[in-house]
Amino acid sequence: MSGELDGTVTASQDLDLHERLVRDLDAAGARYRLIDHAPEGRTEVVSELRGHDVAHAAKCLIVMVKLGKKRTRYVLAVVPGDARLDLQALKALLEGTYVAFAGREKAERLAGSVSGTVLPFSYHPDLEVIADPALLESPELYFNAARLDRSIALATADYRRLASPRIAPITLAP
Repeated sequence: MSGELDGTVTASQDLDLHERLVRDLDAAGARYRLIDHAPEGRTEVVSELRGHDVAHAAKCLIVMVKLGKKRTRYVLAVVPGDARLDLQALKALLEGTYVAFAGREKAERLAGSVSGTVLPFSYHPDLEVIADPALLESPELYFNAARLDRSIALATADYRRLASPRIAPITLAP
């Protein structure tokens, strides 16, 4: 799933991205369920609302990795909801010289949705998806569907097939 989203993020754009994702999942024959819930973007709280173990949530974080002084890459790091992203592992993986979470405005522009609703898919050509292998251990992944009040439970095999993420260990050991 690739494409480009430009401009500032608005509530209507979030709905458009939600609709685009659902259309793409349907077109690809993905196995998923929509789950409506109270508006919430925090992984631990929304996992409880959805009724699943927080480890089965796909926590999506936008990270900036500097490659020397003149080149910057952005990564959509997707990790289990109960894990912490290892920024240094991500920096080493990409042979970066500096790593940090992207600023909110930049992250929302790249993701195409507001914080707390970032999809585990990239619709922006400058955003590479890297998923931790532990994320792929459960049969189903849960994530907010570009909206705070709706989530998707997606078959993990379909996520892997459609997102084609780079798989690498990017979480801190418990």
